[in-house]
Amino acid sequence: MSPTKPCIPIPPPLMMSEEGSFAHQTLTQRWVTIIERAIASNHYPASITQNLENLRQELPYGIVRSLEDETQPDLEAWNTYMSPYQGKRWIDIPWYPAEVYLYRRILEATHYFQPGKWHRVDPFEPQKHSSLAKVMSAIETMSGKINTFVDAQGQWKHIDLIALFYFALWGNRIDLSLFPTDAGESQRMNIEAYREQANLLVDHTPQIADHISHLKGVRIDLIVDNAGFELFCDLCVADFFVNSGIAQPVYLHLKPHPVLVSDAMIKDVQHTINVLCHHSHQDVQSLGKRLQNYIDNGNIICCEDSYWTAPLPFWDMPERWRSELNQSQLVMIKGDANYRRLLGDREWDYTTPWKDIVCYFPAPFAALRTFKAEVAAGLKPDQIKRLNQDDPQWLTNGQWGVIQFFNPRQ
Repeated sequence: MSPTKPCIPIPPPLMMSEEGSFAHQTLTQRWVTIIERAIASNHYPASITQNLENLRQELPYGIVRSLEDETQPDLEAWNTYMSPYQGKRWIDIPWYPAEVYLYRRILEATHYFQPGKWHRVDPFEPQKHSSLAKVMSAIETMSGKINTFVDAQGQWKHIDLIALFYFALWGNRIDLSLFPTDAGESQRMNIEAYREQANLLVDHTPQIADHISHLKGVRIDLIVDNAGFELFCDLCVADFFVNSGIAQPVYLHLKPHPVLVSDAMIKDVQHTINVLCHHSHQDVQSLGKRLQNYIDNGNIICCEDSYWTAPLPFWDMPERWRSELNQSQLVMIKGDANYRRLLGDREWDYTTPWKDIVCYFPAPFAALRTFKAEVAAGLKPDQIKRLNQDDPQWLTNGQWGVIQFFNPRQ
């Protein structure tokens, strides 16, 4: 029987109380900015603006409370999640549960679940749409490349698949919680350098490509991270899997409500494909229409579930999700937050063997992650020493990445 938790002792969670840590900076600075940006980018009435201001003023020493809006569909679950932290200060509870809780409080403050004008209005939608609009030139370039990766007979090359994985990895650098839509290009990324390898600290793409080369017409799952350019990258990956005949179908697992600013929902997939389909560039249109056709025909299936927004490590995955993902021949896990959940957002030594932590996962998976938090595994001591000297912010500045693979069935 496969394990349901890491095979080694689990260390303590990352906390926000350690001054100088990125978690502490997130609590005291980044979250304040995120709330202020939500206010500035929406036309909220005074009552909602005041709700958000009150939430902002709770940070970092206010007391954590339960959610109060009875219209929220998972109110009972959230009150269970937060029960260990009731009565504690924000600064005294673990980072990841606090982070996801913050976004539930933002939705409560903006009446997201309440009937009325603001029902299901995404407080981060203006930022998501602006982010996508700013990268259309890169999307034009990449659409032309993606459209050539599979020929008319469904044939493809390993080198193009590996390039696509690099492309999907570095697309994760654009994260609106870290880099706002008004950030200059020098603060964001050189999007077209999608084959970049210099900053890739672990690269299991040869093993992944070998695994994929043996697949035909199988189920593949994509646990999606951000909307915007990264979602475009993920849709390109899904397109490749279907277009080549490798996958039938591809499941896209999306968030049921807004979280972590830029995390993708089904509506963000619909918006992105609509933008592609109506773009003047022929290659972009062609890709968009192909994606829409795949969705219409069930080749790509978009689904959402509250588990993907729960403040739980992936080793606390409900049995229904273990059974569901066990049907997959490959799960692609995208982004920093999902990576943190893979590792439980714990204080692992960065050299801890990758397989000793993720041995619990129910299916073969590839994790594509650019570093935006102080959690990692599977690195080499000399790498860490060099990075600490050359780039002291390497764990959090989004400029370094990993592509890591594990197959529990081998």
